[in-house]
Amino acid sequence: MDREELYQVIVERTPSRNLINHMLAVEAIMRGLAVHFHEDVEKWGLTGLVHDIDYAETKDKPNMHSIVGSEQLHLMGVSEDICYAVRVHNSLHGLPRKSMMDKALYAADPLSGLIVACALIRPEKKLAPLDTDFVMVRFKEKRFAAGANRDQMLACQEMGLDLYRFVAIGLSSMKEIAAEIGL
Repeated sequence: MDREELYQVIVERTPSRNLINHMLAVEAIMRGLAVHFHEDVEKWGLTGLVHDIDYAETKDKPNMHSIVGSEQLHLMGVSEDICYAVRVHNSLHGLPRKSMMDKALYAADPLSGLIVACALIRPEKKLAPLDTDFVMVRFKEKRFAAGANRDQMLACQEMGLDLYRFVAIGLSSMKEIAAEIGL
């Protein structure tokens, strides 16, 4: 399936616009990371786009989240490396992150939430005025965007990226789609 087909599946299965925006944000971050690492931008982007395809149906069963999605994607004919990355992005399963794409998705997922939270506390409620230093200050505030797992973001080091560079790539990537996600 191509990106547009997968996007339509996500829109049909996802009742929350905020969740769709989250998946678009992770897609953007993954694309930015793929450019940085000279990886397959389309494949990494698709992985970010579909990573929470099952969230609407598994949100009350966290131990099933990403297993169901990975199986759904497999049945749709999505490549096995994307299915695996989706499966391992949920740390509850304890599966090893083998590829750079696995590691990138795991770290990118909570970063999108932190960046959105940073935008929403600003008077403009936009990404444009944010800079990496602002996000880094908020990263250090444990109670700010408490659901954005800091340890998971720090896993960017598994890819050889320091946190500052990782945040900079994520923020820049999300700014590219700010209008699409309403920020």
